Amino acid sequence: MGLRQFSMIKEALFHSKILLFGEYGIIQDSMGLSIPYKAYMGELKYGDKDSLVAQQSNGNLVKFHHHLQALENSNELPVPLDLVRFGKDVKDGMHFDSTIPQGYGVGSSGALVAAIYDKYAVEKLDPNNSLSSEDILKLKTAFGIIESYFHGKSSGVDPLICYLKLPVLIKSKSDVNTIGIPAEKEGIGAIFLMNTGTTGETQGMVNIFMERMKQEGFRNMIKKDFKKYNDQCISAFLEGETQPLFDSLKHLSSLVLQNFKPMIPSNFQQYWEDGLTSNAYYLKLCGSGGGGFILGFTRDFPKAQKMLQGQKLEVIYKF
Repeated sequence: MGLRQFSMIKEALFHSKILLFGEYGIIQDSMGLSIPYKAYMGELKYGDKDSLVAQQSNGNLVKFHHHLQALENSNELPVPLDLVRFGKDVKDGMHFDSTIPQGYGVGSSGALVAAIYDKYAVEKLDPNNSLSSEDILKLKTAFGIIESYFHGKSSGVDPLICYLKLPVLIKSKSDVNTIGIPAEKEGIGAIFLMNTGTTGETQGMVNIFMERMKQEGFRNMIKKDFKKYNDQCISAFLEGETQPLFDSLKHLSSLVLQNFKPMIPSNFQQYWEDGLTSNAYYLKLCGSGGGGFILGFTRDFPKAQKMLQGQKLEVIYKF
């Protein structure tokens, strides 16, 4: 008896991402560094039609499909997508099965955009091949236009990370490339996520930022001090220089506390201040803020853990 040939479709998994540095700054052309984070993931799937979560996701995909059709009809779709097949799959109950928490700054919509592009792009730029800087920039631009549906304005960086599954260094809007990061060490230093327990609303936070950019003082702070310390953090991290990294982090964390209060949940502002006062850890926004995760950096994780007792902490990188 011969072996039966089964037609199996292996759906692609797309992981979450973490923007280590560059939140808000990359909108104003400062540097950014983002890494994939494999603790959370999502994939396009069929089935589970009785599941309320699957039904809600399918309904959201219906709306997203309509949006992409409108872009195509107005010649604004940045890359050709097979929207006929997408529409049929959505009608057949396709949904995005994801463990990536929404509104937490770890790329839930980015992973979805990456999955849609991967499945329906007519002339796909394959990340398994060697992509040029021009290809990566082309992807970032296209993803930015597509992801704007979810946030009102998108740099395209989140879907890019989720799609390439590699760390990406953003030097400017026109200079984006994959990069290697220093290997983790088994030390007591760590980068960690702190869960605020509430979701953030990206578009609302970005709107607040864009309004504040109309003020000369805030605009100068972003273009000079924020950019300076943000870029110094990236350089020090990539070069594995811990002391300069934490020196710049303290300045950056302080600037964010002073100037981005609406993006920091009020019950976490004291934790932020305590870190700066004690030098035990430094906090910064993870994504647009307003809720979700907060990023923490410490040279002594057990000490930080003790000071942040009762908070849900998740180590993502060790020094």
